[in-house]
Amino acid sequence: MKNLYYYLSALFLVAFLVACKAPASAQKSEDITGKTWKLVELNGQPIQLKNPKNNPHFKLDMNGMRYEGHAGCNGLGGTFEIKPDVMRIKFNQGMSTMMACEDLDIENQFTKALLSADNYSVNGNTLTLNKARMAPLAKFVLQ
Repeated sequence: MKNLYYYLSALFLVAFLVACKAPASAQKSEDITGKTWKLVELNGQPIQLKNPKNNPHFKLDMNGMRYEGHAGCNGLGGTFEIKPDVMRIKFNQGMSTMMACEDLDIENQFTKALLSADNYSVNGNTLTLNKARMAPLAKFVLQ
């Protein structure tokens, strides 16, 4: 009878631990791919667009590991590398159209932030691109 009590207690403990463990997908950071991210801040400052219709944004596509977006007045795209388990990201120099526009300074800062980023964080519907442990380079919200 003592052995039966021991085995039932051990079985209950194992069942409890398995039930309490969150699934692997819930333990990982929120997936940032397949979503359109709209720029709201650069270097800790809200962006001030002369033409709000041209808000910079980007999207990550896991098929082909490509990013695409709009930098303000020019389209941009290229490849990226991501390690979601450690929240690391690297945007590779890609292609961009070369039209002049009134928000060219924001566009240049946006492109520089993408190419400088080496990690990211997600808080709800907000994505932040960072370099090392410095202040955030750019902040985005889901579009």
